[in-house]
Amino acid sequence: MTTRFPTVSWTAANTRRMARQGLIAPGRPDPAHVVGTLPAAHAQVLSAAELSVGLRTTGVTRTGVRDALWKDHTLVKTFGPRGTVHLLPMADLPLWTGALSALPAGRSPFAKDARMTPEQVEAVLAAIEDALTGTELTVDELSEAVVERAGAWAGDLVMPAFQGMWPRWRQVMHLAGHRGVLCFAPDRGRKVTYARPGVVPLDGPEALDGLVRRYLHAYGPATPAHFAKWLALSPAWSGELFAGAAARGEIERVTYECGPAWVVAGDTDFPAEPVRGVRLLPYFDAFLVASQPRERLFPGAAYTRALAGGQAGNFPVLLVDGTAAGVWHQRRSGRRIAVTVEPLTPLTAGQLRELEAEVARVGGVLEGNAELTVGTVTVGAHA
Repeated sequence: MTTRFPTVSWTAANTRRMARQGLIAPGRPDPAHVVGTLPAAHAQVLSAAELSVGLRTTGVTRTGVRDALWKDHTLVKTFGPRGTVHLLPMADLPLWTGALSALPAGRSPFAKDARMTPEQVEAVLAAIEDALTGTELTVDELSEAVVERAGAWAGDLVMPAFQGMWPRWRQVMHLAGHRGVLCFAPDRGRKVTYARPGVVPLDGPEALDGLVRRYLHAYGPATPAHFAKWLALSPAWSGELFAGAAARGEIERVTYECGPAWVVAGDTDFPAEPVRGVRLLPYFDAFLVASQPRERLFPGAAYTRALAGGQAGNFPVLLVDGTAAGVWHQRRSGRRIAVTVEPLTPLTAGQLRELEAEVARVGGVLEGNAELTVGTVTVGAHA
C-alpha cells in the first residue's frame, strides 16, 4: 500500500511563514518574542536587525530593540548560524549554544600556517571564558588577556583582516560564541566589546532536535538540504539528523514544491488564501535568507536584481503579495531618511499607497522622518 502524504504548495507555505513572523499583521511589541519566531535575526549590521524586528511589531522602535539587548537582556548579540553575528532570544541561548557547539566542524578557511591544533583551540576557548568572567573587555583587552593565558603563539598576526592582520586566536571567536563563553556587550566608544553570557548549553542531541523543530516551525516545509544551507553544513549530515527526528515522531513528511519535505509533527495546517500587500525588508532579513525554494521567493527578474549571485540578503527587498518585486535603499541625514524604492513592475495606485504607509513605518522604527522616492536604486549590494 502506498502512503499518501499531505501536499503543500509554495504559496500556502510562504503565507504561513509570513504570518508567523508578523509580516502580514504585526505582532505584539516584544522584541525577544519576534526574534524567536525567525528564530534568529542577522545582526552583522545592527541597524538592519533593529528594522527587521521593528517592522514585525506594533510600536517597537530601534530604541526598544536596543533596550531589549543592552538593558533588559531579553536579547543577546552573539555568533549564530553560519558563524555570523545574530540576535537571539536570551531564553533560547542554552538551546542555541548546545546545538551550535554540537555541529560538525567544517574545513578551515585559513592557511595551513595560520591554523590551530585542537589543543590550541581548547586553550583559547578556556582563556576567553576565564578572561570574560565577571567583566566586559574590548577586543584589544580581550586579545591581551587571551595571549597572557594561552601563550604568545595565540597573538601571532597570521589572519588577513580588513586593514591588516589579526592575531591567531580570533579565528575561533565564533566557536566561543557557540560554546556560550562569549557574546557582545555594548560598544565602548568605537571599540567592539565582549562579555560572557553565563549560560549552560543544553545537551547537544537534545538541542539539535530543538533547533530542527524551531527551523521547521518558521520555514517548513523544508528539506534536510534547506536546513544544511541555513547552517552552511553538509546535506548528508542534516539528512541523518532529520531521519532521527522522523524516527522519533518529532517531524513528519509532506509533499512540497521540490518533492519530499518535512514539518513539525502535527503542524500541517496551512492558510487557504494567498498573502496580499506590500512590505519592505532590510538587509539580511531572516525571511529572505531562510525561505526555500529561493527561486520561488525571487521569481523572474527578481532573481537577478534582488540577489547577489544567488545569495539572499545583500539587497533590501520590496515584497509584493509575498514575493520579491523590487529593491530599495535608505540614506539617513539627521532625522531625514530618504527611501528609494525600485519596483520591477509598475505598482497600482493601491500598492503605492501601501508602500507610502510602509515607508512611514520604516521611519517610525528608525525614529526619523522617511520620505519615499520611486525610482532606480543606484547603489550596489550591501551598500
